[in-house]
Amino acid sequence: MKPIGQLMIEHRLIEKMVYLLDRQLKRMEETQNADIAFLKVAADFFRTYADKTHHGKEEDILFRELAKKQLSQIDKQMMDELTQEHIIARGMVARLIKARENYTQGNLDNLHEIMVSIKELVAFYPVHIMKEDKRFFYPSLEYFNEQEQADMLQEFWEFDRKLIHDKYKKIVDEIEKSGLFCASNPFTWEF
Repeated sequence: MKPIGQLMIEHRLIEKMVYLLDRQLKRMEETQNADIAFLKVAADFFRTYADKTHHGKEEDILFRELAKKQLSQIDKQMMDELTQEHIIARGMVARLIKARENYTQGNLDNLHEIMVSIKELVAFYPVHIMKEDKRFFYPSLEYFNEQEQADMLQEFWEFDRKLIHDKYKKIVDEIEKSGLFCASNPFTWEF
């Protein structure tokens, strides 16, 4: 598998979530009510999978390695544009999370903000994905030999493996810091 193959597989999953988000938007427009649980899952998906996992591999690995190469002006401009789009996507997700939190706390006026945020994400991701799949990924491979591509793919897999551990360590740390539970561990494990 080529490194862009891994990224394109991830795109297919993101597209599925975008479709589900669009379906949820239609339901919200009909009922004038938000499914808080679905929105929490969707926000986590976009923050963790689409951004930290997928955009993380693009920015922290692919773009980093491309920055070491003599890129054409077109490819350099496209990489910069894609990086900016990732920042824009983070802002969209942050607005969705904020609107959902406000809605959950009883501010029902935030339903409109939730729907606007969803519309932005549903409009953004298909265009962004097509740009990467059709106009950027294949040309970017030309800058790397077979060994560099294999090394990059290996780094992608290592990136994924580490990410899941980091995510859940952070969750446990936040629960401990919340003060809701005693920080001392009542469990002892013998092996």
